[in-house]
Amino acid sequence: MSAITVASCSRCQNAAVIFQRYSGIHLCHRHLEDSIRKRVSKAMRAQLKLPKNARREDGSPQVILVCISGGKDSAVLLDMMVKIIGPRRDIELVAGSVDEGIDGYRAPSMEKAFELAESYGVRVETISYPELDFTTMDSIVELMPSLAANSKDADGMKACSYCGVFRRQGLNELAKRVGANWMALGHNLDDTAQTILMNLQKGEVDRTIRLAPHTWAPIDGLVPRIVPLRWVPEQEIHAYAQGAGLPIFHGDCPHAPGALRQRSRDMIARLEEDVPGSRHGLVHSMDAIRELQVEAKGTHLSTEWASDRMHNCEKCGEATSQPLCQACIMRNWLSEITNDSSQ
Repeated sequence: MSAITVASCSRCQNAAVIFQRYSGIHLCHRHLEDSIRKRVSKAMRAQLKLPKNARREDGSPQVILVCISGGKDSAVLLDMMVKIIGPRRDIELVAGSVDEGIDGYRAPSMEKAFELAESYGVRVETISYPELDFTTMDSIVELMPSLAANSKDADGMKACSYCGVFRRQGLNELAKRVGANWMALGHNLDDTAQTILMNLQKGEVDRTIRLAPHTWAPIDGLVPRIVPLRWVPEQEIHAYAQGAGLPIFHGDCPHAPGALRQRSRDMIARLEEDVPGSRHGLVHSMDAIRELQVEAKGTHLSTEWASDRMHNCEKCGEATSQPLCQACIMRNWLSEITNDSSQ
């Protein structure tokens, strides 16, 4: 039997742990970490306009809520932010986690998230769906046939549609609790390319150009999102997390199969395999469209969008472009089902 040949790192003689097809280079763990850290640092410099002293007027540090779930992306996000921003005394990192109520999935993943945060001395704030006046995701999945039968707008919705809306509101609430100035999300290059493709498939260019990062002044009720990992592919994040020994949960959400994102994930993976660099191209295209819109309208997209479309939900006060936010609309659907079953 012939021996398996392991490629050497293109920057040293150590064994490579990853091959970047889009750049044509092999990287060992140490140089992979250097590469990821440089990209994350560059992204954060572009997304966070921090003065030398970013303390608030009362002398307290400004707060970045780092959203963690126990998965590889949020683990690498927290790891990088601690290493890059952690030494600053004018910035406080606070980890935030949402418990959606998914049996056998969320509890073990949150355990890994807490383990990582504790190892870095970062405090963790959590919130559950019942605290937000939602039911657990496991219960919602059981109710989905009834929800679809009761409302035509709910017909065809997947579990991720509900979870995404409720999760966003959970993160908004956590940001308010900790007084966050920014919210850091663990969206990687693959995630971003998939979202762009999904929006373009539905003709929703406006949603595409409003994707994070949001480096403008906060819209009332919304904390600006930053996405430090947006230029780092998922495969490289996984390789780094494994090599660094970060505590991560490897399970998949049991309610995810069938979601539109799963199909977009497969399409992006095939496209990248055929044409390396396609993911980068999609994200660069989004940024170029965003810049063209800014130049054409002479104002920042967020400013115009906020003044023309954003207001507060009539029921809960959350920022929304509708009279009722989507979370309250879904709450109403759930209330109707509950009331019908109790009569």
